[in-house]
Amino acid sequence: MTSFTEPENGEVITVKKVDQIANGHTNGHENGINGNQQVEFTEEDFEIIEDVEDPYCIAENPVKVCFQDITSAAFLIKNGIQNTPCQKSHLSEMTGMDLYLKKEFLQFTGSFKERGARYALLMLSEEQKRIGVISASLGNHAQGLSYHANRLGIPVTVVMPTAAPIMKIQKCRNYGANVIVKGDNMSEAKKIAMSIAKRRGYVYVNGYDHPHIMAGQGTIGLEIIEQMGQPDAVVVPVGGGGLIAGVATAIKAISPRTKIIGVESDKCPSFSRAMEHGGPILTPNMATLADGLAVPTVGYNAFATAVPLLDKMVVVREEWIALAILRLVEQEKCVVEGAGAAGLAAIFAGHLNEYRGK
Repeated sequence: MTSFTEPENGEVITVKKVDQIANGHTNGHENGINGNQQVEFTEEDFEIIEDVEDPYCIAENPVKVCFQDITSAAFLIKNGIQNTPCQKSHLSEMTGMDLYLKKEFLQFTGSFKERGARYALLMLSEEQKRIGVISASLGNHAQGLSYHANRLGIPVTVVMPTAAPIMKIQKCRNYGANVIVKGDNMSEAKKIAMSIAKRRGYVYVNGYDHPHIMAGQGTIGLEIIEQMGQPDAVVVPVGGGGLIAGVATAIKAISPRTKIIGVESDKCPSFSRAMEHGGPILTPNMATLADGLAVPTVGYNAFATAVPLLDKMVVVREEWIALAILRLVEQEKCVVEGAGAAGLAAIFAGHLNEYRGK
């Protein structure tokens, strides 16, 4: 019995460069429909402060999440997120294994990212909630943070690189966030966001390496165990590493025999490179269908948490991701992003043949 986490939904979007949105705001922000207080930013805000550190993500002192962190997250977020189904797949016969899909695309914003975002927001102090939060994201973390910050009445700003899908940029605006479209890639967008956080006193919420983000994502693992018992393996797409860190922590605490398998695209194998290097290392990324996994450097906390619990890491080619997207549409009637199809792609590519017949 193999459980495959299918984290992201939405159409497969052609990425288009955006310098500004049609309303003419070069700062990339406008009033959200929900009436949150909007912030005017100046060019000075966008000047990068060199060597600014994220206090929650320190290379020399990584933080490992534990099972108690995840159970705490599960209790606090349960009224704000969906407990998504984990259903047997129509692809079981085709793949030759008992395959179950954890359908995280049924979250309101279409992604598991809501779990960590909500928990991180709930754990802020009252003063931090008053001042607000900021993050950098290509889309899914930005949407989850924007949506739940709006629901909780917390000011939120997201910096999205110019390659971010237009649909996701607009969704964040619709959820009431201050949206800044700036930076040629995620690394630049993150530097801008952290510089703004330093100047304005915002809390920077790393989308994959903040301890509360990892704990929130780990609630998926608790649900899989509740729904499936003790599966033979859980296959998890890997970008920055926060999802696999949380899920592995939850599952291994309850079911040590369950294998944890990570999957990356060969266009952005940053976790595999980190394992070879002995720690997170900058990995040049190429354009990929799995843009949600395109993180150039995996998280320090996520890496330290996940590696001791990881049983296997595989890298898949783009053509297998494309095929997995197609088969999910045909057989499951699910439209998922490339990142969400990565686990199935690994099965189609023959990387998990040891689970045939299980």
